[in-house]
Amino acid sequence: MKFSEQVFVNPNRLINEQAQIIFVADLFEEDYAGGAEMTSEALIQASPYVVQKLHSKDVNLATLQQGKEKYWVFGNFSQMNLELIPTIVANLKYSILEYDYKYCSFRSPEKHLALTKAKCNCEDQLNGKLVSAFYYGSKSLWWMSEKQKDKYLTLFPFLSEKDNVVLSSVFSKNTLGRLKTLKNSLKDEERKGWIVLGSQSWVKGFETAKKWCEDNGKEYDVVWNVPYDQLLAKLASSEGFVYLPAGADTCPRMVIEAKLLGCKLELNEYVQHKDEEWFATDDLQSIHDYLFTAPELFWKAIRIAMEKKPTISGYTTTYNCVKQGYPYLKAIESMLQFCDEVCVVDGGSTDGTWEALNDIKDSRVKLKQVVRDWSHPRHAVFDGMQKAEARAMCKSEYCWQMDSDEIVHESDATKVLELCSKMPKNIDIISLPVIEYWGSLEKVRLDIQPWKWRLSRNASYITHGIPASLRRHDELGLYAAPGTDGCDMIHTVSGEPIGHVTFHNNETEYMRQAAASGNKDAIAAYENWFNQVIEALPGVHHYSWHDIARKMRLYRDYWTRHWNSLYNSDLKDTAESNMMFDLPWSQVTEEMIEIRAGELAQRTGGWVWHRKWDGTTLPHISVRRSQPKIMEEE
Repeated sequence: MKFSEQVFVNPNRLINEQAQIIFVADLFEEDYAGGAEMTSEALIQASPYVVQKLHSKDVNLATLQQGKEKYWVFGNFSQMNLELIPTIVANLKYSILEYDYKYCSFRSPEKHLALTKAKCNCEDQLNGKLVSAFYYGSKSLWWMSEKQKDKYLTLFPFLSEKDNVVLSSVFSKNTLGRLKTLKNSLKDEERKGWIVLGSQSWVKGFETAKKWCEDNGKEYDVVWNVPYDQLLAKLASSEGFVYLPAGADTCPRMVIEAKLLGCKLELNEYVQHKDEEWFATDDLQSIHDYLFTAPELFWKAIRIAMEKKPTISGYTTTYNCVKQGYPYLKAIESMLQFCDEVCVVDGGSTDGTWEALNDIKDSRVKLKQVVRDWSHPRHAVFDGMQKAEARAMCKSEYCWQMDSDEIVHESDATKVLELCSKMPKNIDIISLPVIEYWGSLEKVRLDIQPWKWRLSRNASYITHGIPASLRRHDELGLYAAPGTDGCDMIHTVSGEPIGHVTFHNNETEYMRQAAASGNKDAIAAYENWFNQVIEALPGVHHYSWHDIARKMRLYRDYWTRHWNSLYNSDLKDTAESNMMFDLPWSQVTEEMIEIRAGELAQRTGGWVWHRKWDGTTLPHISVRRSQPKIMEEE
């Protein structure tokens, strides 16, 4: 069936583009004027947003996809396919308005017991687990009574981590005004008889209420399916209302109406709100005032959830960055464009790096120094440990990891925030693009992967280090088998790598490899694709190989020793072990480094130093984006 035909046949299955709130319920007031439906309608009428009503039976993958940018409110949803819950949790921003006990397959633990003769244990069954997961994925949980909330939090303690608010039944301003007018229109001496709610619902306790009236010699009138205006008029002229449900009724609307209309009340413990402070008072005006503010309370909280900006902690590590020529201060400054804090761990710098860090005036920069013995034979493992230390300092919802020679472009700052707000809940880590310069701003490498683990949830189980399967030990300590740089994002307990999502896929990898081999069509296609990626997604500009001579000196002074340490290699300083020259490093002069750097910058677009450069010319790509403004400053 064509999409246009679906629109014509069933418009309820489509999301209105103008809608800001999608309100889901089994029934709405126009379908059935029950208590839950009237509360939902009162909230919808008071909404400052454009609200679309959606029947729970019409929630499907198509409506979820179309409404993924909206904010959702779920009321009763017994007709919704519960298999959709994982998709909802992973992709939507939503709140739950709980009217009863949906974790129970009977929506009432007492009814469950009465009908099955067995105590409800639905919290341990599939239905209860799905519902509790659904509730845990919400931005906020709205309850009808304190007892209802407490019951849920006892059975599902993890829900206490959410925003839990007791709302009670909700009335429109017009209805509250009508109740006050009716109350004042009749004198108490004109009141006669008691009202019993007629209902076939087991929980409403119709027979028990009728028997109470008969046992206590009360004249009574059973109310069945009476129009709302007539119901209120009957209550306003009655002496009292008896309501003795057989199971927990979270906040029965008719009880509130009866009290505001001046009725005496005969209730039992299953009327869950009856002893709450706002209701257990003779001051009807205070009850009226409490109910009057409920819609505003609800929508104010929804607005905060809708407009809430994610908090982000940036983190990085430093060690003798002045000596190494890293733009570490600018790296930190670029993170401050979008981070609520930037956490920096220094490894014991002796070249002025630590002092410069302490001169930073921005209070969002959090510093810590963890001094390591960088002459230790296994010093390479410290790199991952330092990153783990920096990450452990982070307090925000999300973490942005960056090295001290990487810079975030000013146009990407808002993109990072947007990406956080849209990050699916089942994703822990997102890999993002890296613009890797080679010898100048005109050349960007295509001979290496164009992504790096970058944005992640600040989850306690994520840290940095060597994956468990690649860890090796000897008498000198921990080292790694090839396949890691020692800084992988891993699970704190199992040591297994944490899964990530990325923009890069098999098709683009094949295209990159073809481009790296010199295929001109592939180079053009890859360059166009990569430029589209960096316009759409935030990433970093990486200056590691921008100055090739500087990088070669770092290989001579540090990186060769680092890789030997990480992989337990015992390579001597020989011509064979030097990948950049056919000489030992001890015989390489500064002039030779400058000459070779010039050759590499001119003749190649990158080189991975797992093998010596043999003069091969490698292609590169160009990016349309300018370098970050911060790097243009003196």
